[in-house]
Order: sequence, then structure tokens, then C-alpha cells
Amino acid sequence: MLTPSPIARRRFLQTTAAVAATPLLSAVADDSPAPSLKGRIYKTLKIGMVGVKGSLTDKFKAAQAAGFQGIEMNSPGMNVDETKKAIAESGLPVDGTVCAGHWGVRHTDPDAAVRKQALDNLKTAMRDTHAVGGHTVLLVVGKGSDGPEMDIWKRSIENISKALPLAAELGMTIAIENVWNQFLYDHSGDAKQTADKFVRYVDELNSPWVGMQFDIGNHWKYGSMGDWIRTLGRRIVKLDAKGFSRQKNSFTKIGEGDLDWADVRRALQEINFIGWCAAEVGGGGPDRLREISQNLDRVFDLA
Repeated sequence: MLTPSPIARRRFLQTTAAVAATPLLSAVADDSPAPSLKGRIYKTLKIGMVGVKGSLTDKFKAAQAAGFQGIEMNSPGMNVDETKKAIAESGLPVDGTVCAGHWGVRHTDPDAAVRKQALDNLKTAMRDTHAVGGHTVLLVVGKGSDGPEMDIWKRSIENISKALPLAAELGMTIAIENVWNQFLYDHSGDAKQTADKFVRYVDELNSPWVGMQFDIGNHWKYGSMGDWIRTLGRRIVKLDAKGFSRQKNSFTKIGEGDLDWADVRRALQEINFIGWCAAEVGGGGPDRLREISQNLDRVFDLA
């Protein structure tokens, strides 16, 4: 597999963004057949899921052999030269990174020094990601325990905004993930919640370089994933995927549990999503990686 040139990948991303922003002429009815997303979903996974011994190149080759088309690294902490070598030797691109340490060093922290470190970490991740040809940095913006919602909202918006000039310079998207961080949803609430606060939060940052890396599964406990996708619309720049069982109140393998994947497929088609989806589940060796890849094929009807 040939590694796409930076120009070719940039053109692909520009086309994807344009398609995602195009308004729909008509919505698909809820009872319509769930469409195949073949040609719309590109499969990636987190580097930490690859439980294969050997060099980074060996890990990249194992992910590629399992059917993945990209891989997400972690930064700060990524060895850029080693990663470039693994890309060149395997032909597997790095599509993005996860901003390492964002749970512990947060943009919502009441301590200004901690927020400065969070900003430095984000900027490092953006530069590292750009250096290896990636185009997104996944970010958990903070944690609800850092104070009243309006306080942490204001702190995090102000801090993340300081990274936007660099994002524009590098052409790097800050991809906010919806996670169980007690922020922008009611952690003790029911399954009828909406994505409205996420919409307002992303829109307040007011930048084409900020969107959502929407995790399908993370908030199934709290609302309809299909409806959240429809509400977020063009703001979704990338996906994560896992399963969840409301009955067992636990995460599951992709495709297990009771998440309505048919409605997810309909919703993704309705918003004209085309792009990367990262598996975020327990990993393992070659057999487990193939299983994860096949599970993605099944829920999105990619075969």
C-alpha cells in the first residue's frame, strides 16, 4: 500500500469537509433501510490496542494486515522519527493522534499553571501530528469536577482558543471527544439527553479547525446516538466506535449490546459523513485485531 502524499491527503480532507458541510435536500425516514457505508468509512484504531510484540513497524503491519487503513498515535510522547519510519516501511498512514495526558492535565483546571501545561501539550500534539502527516488531535476538554459548569466552560474555551492560530497554520483539526467527564451532559441523568450542549460548546470556539470526534457508544447510556449524530451534523469530523449495553450498564465489543447501529448508519448518511472511524475497545494480537476490523465492517456494512 502506497502512503498518500501530503497534498493528496489534504485534498481528500478538503473534499470530505465540503461534503460534510453540504445541506441535505431531504432527510431519510427513520423506518428506511439502513444504508451501507462502504466507501464512506475509513477504519483506524488506537496504537495502544495493537498487542503485537516487536518494533513500531511490526505493530503498523499487524494493524494493516487486520484490515485497518490508518492508525492513531499518542502525543506528547510520540517518537516522530520512529513513527515516520513505521509509516514508510508499512505503508500505513497515521491519520491522527490522541492528546496524551488530557485527563490529568486539563483545560478546565482552576490552576492557571496546569491550564498552560494543557495548552502546551495540545500544541505539541498538533506539531507532532503534522510532522507525521496526520490531521486530527483528539481532545478531552476537561472534567466536571473542576468546578461549576459555567466556570469550566469559560476556562476551557479560553485556553483551547489559544491553540487555534497554530491549528490554522498547520491545517490541524482539534477533535473534541464526547466522554464520561461529567461535562456537557448530566452524568446522573436518563437516556433522553441530547447533544445540544456539545453543539453550543463547539460553536462557541467558532473555528473551522474545531469539531467533534464523536464516539458512537460512549453516550448511548444517555441518549440516542443517531439523534446525537443528526444534531451535531457537520461538526462531526471523525468517529470513535465501541458498543454499550443499557441492560448490563457496561461497554461491549463493537456490535454487541443494544446500540441501534442501523439508525447510526442512517444518521451518518443523512449528514453526509465521509471519513475516519477509530475503534476504541480492548485490543490484542492479530486474531483480536481482525475481529475488531470485522466488527466495524459488520456494524457499518462495509463488506
